[in-house]
Amino acid sequence: MALPTFSVDGGLAGPAKRLGVAAAFVDGALVDGDVSVRGGEIEAVGLAGKGSGVAIPGLLDAQVNGYAGVDVLAADHDRLRAIGAALRRDGISAYQPTLISAPEHDLIAALRRIASMPDASGEEASIVGVHLEGPFLAPERAGAHPVEHLRAPDVVLLQRLLDAGPVSMVTIAPELPGALELIELCAARGIVVSLGHSQAGAEDARRGFAAGATAVTHLFNAMAPVRARAPGLAGTALANRDCMIQLIADGVHVADELVRVAFAAAPGRCSLVSDAIAAATLGDGDYRLGPVEVEVRDGVARLPDGTLAGGAMPLATSLARLHRLGVAPADAIAAVTARPARLFGRRRSAGLQAGDPADLVVLDDELRIRAVLARGCELERPAAEVLA
Repeated sequence: MALPTFSVDGGLAGPAKRLGVAAAFVDGALVDGDVSVRGGEIEAVGLAGKGSGVAIPGLLDAQVNGYAGVDVLAADHDRLRAIGAALRRDGISAYQPTLISAPEHDLIAALRRIASMPDASGEEASIVGVHLEGPFLAPERAGAHPVEHLRAPDVVLLQRLLDAGPVSMVTIAPELPGALELIELCAARGIVVSLGHSQAGAEDARRGFAAGATAVTHLFNAMAPVRARAPGLAGTALANRDCMIQLIADGVHVADELVRVAFAAAPGRCSLVSDAIAAATLGDGDYRLGPVEVEVRDGVARLPDGTLAGGAMPLATSLARLHRLGVAPADAIAAVTARPARLFGRRRSAGLQAGDPADLVVLDDELRIRAVLARGCELERPAAEVLA
């Protein structure tokens, strides 16, 4: 069924229009029936009728280092708005700009620029806050983070960073001396702490969670491997029922079997991130990730030494991959909407409700994007989609 025709003035032309879907994502579950929108709002869900695909809220990406040719660390307001517009066209309604480890003055300058950003327009993804992915990370698990810019846990430095801009998440290696004090400080200020880039064993991981950490950064990547008698951070996070699991499911960072293991071991707790860099949506070439140079070849981003360096695919690509891996549709959709929203206390991304703004994504039966709506208006999208 064809999508409705939209006006150019921000609302639907004429009376209520139907999306022609078979279901909608509501309160964490799929509700059978079509969706109608009127005047930029959702009018009703669960309407009788034949259709295909599913209507869902806009996606939330908690780890975006860059996008569509723009790196977050050096982006001015215009470039940040360009990131927001490109993300919105790719189905993202909200995101966390992510800063990897860099010189302090660069981090503070970026935080101040983001803090002074005007509110996003209806055709841009909104910023939920900034993810500081460092600099308090383990050198042994630095990944693409320049080791020379890592720092030992330092309360005064952390305070300066937190005071510079709207930090909403910090990744910390819990085994570092003094790390627990930083975790407690962030938790007391309502900032999400995610454990990652870490050599932590199970005991250090347990201490980190006890101190206030509630998530793990890109599970299985940049952390000690799971062993029979040494579960490390990854195994401990999967076993901790209060920990939100974040995964990069782009087919590059984590083996498909381990993605399935995570969803089976942590039901209701897995969410996806893209870890996108400036290369996302642009294809192969040379790019920057904060202070480092990155080469993308065959859709894979690496440092010159071969280390993986973020993601080059939109988050929606990973959503479609979950479908192909056999993850139940409602589970897969929750991993890019309701669960990351819950981590940041955002109810509106939990599901579609009558009366909500018609900011939504229409997926086909294989969970690929069919259309993106902003206040009821369909946004123009690239002709070709990148599928893993």
